[in-house]
Amino acid sequence: MQVATALARIKEVVGPSGWFDAPADIEPYLTEARRLYRGATRLVVRPASTAEVSEVVRICAAAGMAVIPQGGNTGLVGGGVPPAERDNIVLALGRMNRIRAIDPTNFTMTVEAGCILAHLHEAAAEVDRLFPLSLGAEGSCQIGGNLSTNAGGIAVLRYGNTRELVLGIEVVLPDGRGWDGLRALRKDNTGYDLKQLFIGGEGTLGIITAATVKLFPKPREIETALVALARVEDAMALFAHARAASADQLTAFELIPRAGLDLALAHVPGTIDPLAAPHPWYVLIEMSSSQSDSGIRQLLERLLEEALAQALAADAVIAESGAQARQLWHIREAIVEAQLYSGSIKHDVAVPVSRVAEFVTQASAAVTARLPGIRPIAFGHVGDGNIHFNLTQPEGMDKAAYLARWQEFNDIVHGVVRELGGSISAEHGVGLMKRDEITHYKPAIEIELMRRIKAALDPQGIMNPGKLVAMR
Repeated sequence: MQVATALARIKEVVGPSGWFDAPADIEPYLTEARRLYRGATRLVVRPASTAEVSEVVRICAAAGMAVIPQGGNTGLVGGGVPPAERDNIVLALGRMNRIRAIDPTNFTMTVEAGCILAHLHEAAAEVDRLFPLSLGAEGSCQIGGNLSTNAGGIAVLRYGNTRELVLGIEVVLPDGRGWDGLRALRKDNTGYDLKQLFIGGEGTLGIITAATVKLFPKPREIETALVALARVEDAMALFAHARAASADQLTAFELIPRAGLDLALAHVPGTIDPLAAPHPWYVLIEMSSSQSDSGIRQLLERLLEEALAQALAADAVIAESGAQARQLWHIREAIVEAQLYSGSIKHDVAVPVSRVAEFVTQASAAVTARLPGIRPIAFGHVGDGNIHFNLTQPEGMDKAAYLARWQEFNDIVHGVVRELGGSISAEHGVGLMKRDEITHYKPAIEIELMRRIKAALDPQGIMNPGKLVAMR
């Protein structure tokens, strides 16, 4: 089938409201959040149903034309950017945004891929339940993209990554056939867990069109504290103590460096410095319980009293209201925004929790030795071993010259990660940015198995080509 014929048929399938090709309309779909990558496309297609997705993919398969699935386009590694050659379509799933079913008794919700993550939170709350996946882009990211990238976020410590929140999925395969795997079972021991191929597959094996996700009891009490520390090693000692003392009521444990707080105070309105004196490190602790009168406030107070007595903590403040808790969380969120105001070389890495402090110390020393004056900003979800290790340019250095050294500092930081048994992508995925990089850090047999799976499910190579794994 000729490309022109295929495009005409696709337009018929989705109807006038399901596609556009004007340059101004397609522009937002050609690049990504950091503006590091840019592609081109023949057509942006916005199907309204799984049946339409299946037919569109079937047409593309017959024409040998690439399909680039795209959700909210909030990814940070170029996974949703179309290739430079224009013989492809971007398949944007935003119109598929129905919540198909909620079962409060089974603690499940079945949703379409284009649902905005924040809307799932609202729908769960309406039936007195919680969907715990939470991240900075939740007001615009879509659950299909969250599943395709195995998104992490601030609640992984208690509830797990996206993979652990999914019971079943519905997928359109690269030949256009659909697989209805929307099972709401906690136990199904009947063979390979096929859904896990597509969760985290970044759209390279098929298109997730719907999912059945787990719900949880809604928290009745939430307590938040900011704790000041003298050393990063104290953060991990405090974490171990908090985890053991909290009876798994520890929801979040976020590391914040003073350098990050200073950046946020300088650039992001509404950021506060809630303690009397500055300290080298902080952790933001959240505990929650689905019971009223659970006693977690007293538990948190005892934890902090002991930490202060043992010199694990230098100071602390507990939020006295929801508004104060939001102010403390704003500090964590503002660190991300503040880094937009200067050159920043970013790393999203993971190491075993017991080695977080070791990683931060070693990696900071290594990059500083290479470039004196560089400003490491190590922050994030260290309770699950995930560190966002970003490197802000030295003051006065030319931004372009600094960013040109991105790969140089990748090699340094990722080398430390490998020595400590970690991963060079903790929650952002691989996409284009790390596709070739992972071949240096994964065993050759893992790359071979990934290529075999890709070739088996997508022999034409039309599904999000060039992402996640290079076929050679």
